[in-house]
Amino acid sequence: MGISVDSYAANKRFKEDIGVTFPLLSDFKRKVVKDYGIYDEEGGYASRATFTIDKDGIIRHIEQGKDAIDPTGAYQACSTL
Repeated sequence: MGISVDSYAANKRFKEDIGVTFPLLSDFKRKVVKDYGIYDEEGGYASRATFTIDKDGIIRHIEQGKDAIDPTGAYQACSTL
């Protein structure tokens, strides 16, 4: 799944525009991004990040910034799980 701080409507449009087939959730109140430590309080935005989480809810892999744009690392982490 994907999570964005954008509104539900903006996420829906983005999902349609790029043809995403997985759920894209809105964290408009910024709770999840704060909980995961990727919220920039000063700038008011979340850093781009990919978290690979196993079936027990344990974070096994994190990519942040430019590395999180390319899903290759997440695919590799998932294949090792």
